[in-house]
Amino acid sequence: MFPGLTPYLLMLPFWFRVPFFREYIMGGGLVSSEKASASYLLSRPGGGQVAVIAVGGAPESLDARPGALTLQLLQRKGFVKLALKHGAWLVPVFSFGENELFDQMENPAGSALRRMQDRLQRMMGVALPLFHARGVFQYSFGLLPYRKPIHTVVGRPIAVAQNPCPSKDDIDALHTLYMEALTQVFEENKKNYGIPEDKHLTFI
Repeated sequence: MFPGLTPYLLMLPFWFRVPFFREYIMGGGLVSSEKASASYLLSRPGGGQVAVIAVGGAPESLDARPGALTLQLLQRKGFVKLALKHGAWLVPVFSFGENELFDQMENPAGSALRRMQDRLQRMMGVALPLFHARGVFQYSFGLLPYRKPIHTVVGRPIAVAQNPCPSKDDIDALHTLYMEALTQVFEENKKNYGIPEDKHLTFI
């Protein structure tokens, strides 16, 4: 659907330190989400390299459960700074139904479970949500995802002029523009995928 573009999914650096699994994901074209790796992709001659980033990262998975529309984005500005430095256009993308694949044990902020998960996330760099869904031959419990569709909507690209030394105001302005564009993608398409009119994205 996007000729001339080669996507590379960025993944937490932790997984590239796991023997055998590292070779498996690298064989699939995944790249470490470290700044140096993303910069290398975006600076290659000729362009056409797409760095695909789950901006919310590991912490966002701790709030992922059916019906949840909470995105960790307010303080996530590193990808915006990187886009400005390389003149890489930003493309807002939202996947409807992604949070419907698994249930998760209740872990509200401040609970003992959440404190433990936050501590482990800070130490290891990966989050450990206690999720469950269905089994192989039954639908009541297991670790396989529920049979739910995911509809990924790609928004309009945001043109970014290259700025080797972006100021805080430059970064904040583009970050706000990105959040507005992502909100627009959600609001324009939510009725097509069963999201009630009174439901909106929450940025934290």
